[in-house]
Amino acid sequence: MTAEMPETLDVWLPFPAEEIDGLPDSFRYRHWDGEEDFPADPAACVFYVTPYMKSPAVTLRPLPQMPRLRVVQTLTAGVDHVLGGLGDLAPGVRLCNAKGVHDASTAELALTLVLASLRGIPGMVRGQDREEWRFGFYEALADKSVLIIGYGAVGAAIEDRLAPFECERIVRVARTARTTARGPVHALDELPQLLPAADVVILSTPLTEETRGLAGAEFLGRMKDGALLVNVARGPVVDTKSLLAEVESGRLRAALDVTDPEPLPSGHPLWHAPGVLITPHVGGSSSAFEPRAKRLVARQLRAFAAGEPVGNTVLITE
Repeated sequence: MTAEMPETLDVWLPFPAEEIDGLPDSFRYRHWDGEEDFPADPAACVFYVTPYMKSPAVTLRPLPQMPRLRVVQTLTAGVDHVLGGLGDLAPGVRLCNAKGVHDASTAELALTLVLASLRGIPGMVRGQDREEWRFGFYEALADKSVLIIGYGAVGAAIEDRLAPFECERIVRVARTARTTARGPVHALDELPQLLPAADVVILSTPLTEETRGLAGAEFLGRMKDGALLVNVARGPVVDTKSLLAEVESGRLRAALDVTDPEPLPSGHPLWHAPGVLITPHVGGSSSAFEPRAKRLVARQLRAFAAGEPVGNTVLITE
């Protein structure tokens, strides 16, 4: 343990500590998953694992009362929901994300949305409800050109799952250009040249000031007629008004695990827009989540207890 750590070493977990294998014995574990009452005095907490899929108001509520905090560990790949509370923290607090926890689950859903949309599965389900035999000609993923925007761990996992489907090509885009074993990764500023050739555009980028509203009128207008937009990133990466104009005209289709606003309220026109498939932000909410999240938490806490740098550090407060 490092010398500056306080005598009382509390760790707040959204899971009961007895359900997590490999936790170090150095800490007193407090179970808190966003309930009204805190499990103990927040002032004693040095490592806070945030509740999963709770509102920012819930997640951030204890932070102003945690003067000894050294690590905030989210259970999401994105950290946009906690950034608003960092001003309450002392300098030197590490914010860590859950990179690696959601890759497989989110990539599975991305592939599911692509296949379901291309093969007309939503219409077939409605037909089954009405006992209608909706035979027809549907699109295949084979021979399609797919553009993945946001080529981090999730984007790479999506490509892993696309690989057996005989796509004509898979094009990768990230914030900056680089080379990978699979081929080049293009920079975001190359999108105007890349979008017109894509049959399927998959968004898996984090929400930042650079990506907020990325898929706006100009972006969508460059997509080819009949193309499919898939969003497994964050709702505000897409400009909803611009998307509605494109899908209501029938020029584009969309498959959305995230929306803006979210949750999508009753009566919103996206619910019944033609060619739109909506799932309720369940990219990471699968049976793969909990065991991977618990392994991450145990690994991070072992490093912290040993005085070693914790992984997945996104930023350090100043």
